[in-house]
Amino acid sequence: MTALLTCSMAFSMLQLFLLGALGPRLVDELHVSTTVLGLTTTIGFGTAAVLSPFGGRLVDRIGPRRSLVLLLLVSGGALALIGSAPGTGFLLAAVALGGLPQALANPATNKAILTAVPPARRGAVTGTKQSGVQAGAFAAGLPLAALAGGVGWRVAVWTAAAAAAVVALWAWRALPADPPAPAAPSRFSAVPRGAIAWLTVFSVLLGCGIASVNTYVALFGVRRLGMGATTAAALVAVLGAAGIVGRIGWAKAARPGRAEWLPGLLAAGAVVAAGLLAASLRTAPLVWVAAVAVGVFAVSGNAVSMVLVMQRAGPGRAGQDSALVSAGFFAGFAVGPPLFGVLAETGRYGAGWLLVAAEFAAACAVATAWAVRERRARARAAVTT
Repeated sequence: MTALLTCSMAFSMLQLFLLGALGPRLVDELHVSTTVLGLTTTIGFGTAAVLSPFGGRLVDRIGPRRSLVLLLLVSGGALALIGSAPGTGFLLAAVALGGLPQALANPATNKAILTAVPPARRGAVTGTKQSGVQAGAFAAGLPLAALAGGVGWRVAVWTAAAAAAVVALWAWRALPADPPAPAAPSRFSAVPRGAIAWLTVFSVLLGCGIASVNTYVALFGVRRLGMGATTAAALVAVLGAAGIVGRIGWAKAARPGRAEWLPGLLAAGAVVAAGLLAASLRTAPLVWVAAVAVGVFAVSGNAVSMVLVMQRAGPGRAGQDSALVSAGFFAGFAVGPPLFGVLAETGRYGAGWLLVAAEFAAACAVATAWAVRERRARARAAVTT
C-alpha cells in the first residue's frame, strides 16, 4: 500500500520534473523559448489549482481505487502526448492535461489511507507517500535524464508513460474495491472552512516560497556563487533528499494534540533557511546548509498539512478537504516563481531570498495563529464539560 501510494504521488507530478530536466533538449529540438518553458510550471500548477476542488469531489464520489487508476492513466496519457509533441501549442496542451493527476493525487491517496490503513500508522504512511513527489524529481533528474541522453528525450518520456500504465494496473489489482457511492453526498463547497481554511492559506504561502527555491536555487548557484551547472543541480538533489527524510519524520511526529503546532514550527525553520540562502551571497558554503534546511522544514510542511487534513476532515469530505488544501499549495507554486523572477531578472537574488523569507514568515504567522485558536477552543470546551 505504502509503495503504491508513493509511486502514485511520484507520477502525479513527474511531467513537470521531466520538463525541467529535459528543458535544454526541448529548447533545441522543439524550438521552445525559455519563457514558454517557464510557463509550463505555471500552466501545470494553475490547472491543478483550478481542478483540485472538483477532483476532491470526484474522489469522494467514485472512491480511491478508481481515482488512483484514473490518475495514473491520465498521467501516462499526458506523458505520451508530451513525448509526441510537434511544437509549443501541443506541448502546453499536454501539460494542462497533466494538471488533472496533480488535482487527484492528494485526495485519492489520503482517501485510500483513511480506507485501508489503521489510524496508528496513518502518519507514517502519509509522510512516506508525500515523499513520492521528491522521488519523482529524482527519477526525472537521474535515470530518465540519463536514458534521454542515450536514446533521445521522446523515448525517455514514453518510457515514463508506459511505467505509469503498469502502476495503474498494479493499483487496480492491489487496492480494495471501492465502497458504493454515498446516497446523499456531502454538500459541495469550493470555499474552505474552519481548520481547512487556515491550512489552505498556510499552503498558499508555503507553496510560494518552496516553488521559488525549487525554480531558482540552481540558477542562483551558477550566476552568483560561481558553481558549475552540475554542482548547482546537486543543490536540488540535496533539497529533495532532505525533503524525503523530513516528510517521513515530521509526519510520524504529527500526532493529535501536537500536530497543529508543527506547521508554525516548520515555517519558522523555513524562514531561517531562506535567511541562509541570502547569507550565502557572502559565505557561499552556507547554500548547502540552506538547501538541507529548506527540505527538512519547508518541503516537510505539506506532509504535515495532509496529516492534519485527515485528522480534521468532516464525514465524507476527506477528498474534498484534501483537494482544497492542495489547491492552495498549487496556487502558491503558480504565483511564487514569477514574483521571484522579477528580482532574479535584475540579479537581485538577495532581495529574492528575503521575499521568500517573508512568505515563510507569513505562513508561520497564519499557522501559529490557528494553533493558538485551536488550543483556546479546546480549553473552552473542557471548561464547558
